[in-house]
Amino acid sequence: MATKSTTTAAKTAKKAPAAKKPAAKKAAAPAATEAKAKFSKAIEEARAGAQALGKEAQAKAGAYKEQFAARSGDWVDDAKDMAGQAKERAGELAKDGKAKTSDAIASLGKIVADNAGTIDEKLGTRYGDYARTAARSMQETAAKIEAKDLNELGDDAKEFVRKSPGLAIGIAAVAGFLVSRLFKGGSSND
Repeated sequence: MATKSTTTAAKTAKKAPAAKKPAAKKAAAPAATEAKAKFSKAIEEARAGAQALGKEAQAKAGAYKEQFAARSGDWVDDAKDMAGQAKERAGELAKDGKAKTSDAIASLGKIVADNAGTIDEKLGTRYGDYARTAARSMQETAAKIEAKDLNELGDDAKEFVRKSPGLAIGIAAVAGFLVSRLFKGGSSND
């Protein structure tokens, strides 16, 4: 009988370790499955969070786009208003310049005509006649400038430049020199 108990004890001893191994594998399998499930859930939550952030970013971008569109429309309107004001102001300045130019040419013609008698006495009637002709020409030019509108004057200037570009450049240079001398002479730097 002793052999039976030893054999039974040996059998039980052999069975006990064999029974523990499958229990450990079964316990590890649910833990791995649980970890995979938690990891998958975390990934899904991260995806959902990323999608929510993307949608929120798109919504904010849309709001900013609408604000920019509204402001850019305002800026365009403001720029158009300023351009219109500048055009009006330029027209007013051009009209004033036209009036001052015609007045200056007429005044210069009057001065030349008034001095034609003195030129007759000092240089002779031939030069006096030149002065009177120049004075008449200046007064006629002043009257033509006063009679024409700005568009006609612009067209005349373009036509003159096309016909005589060298003369136009010379006149522009002389006019620029005279204007610079006027401003330089009028400053208090001298």
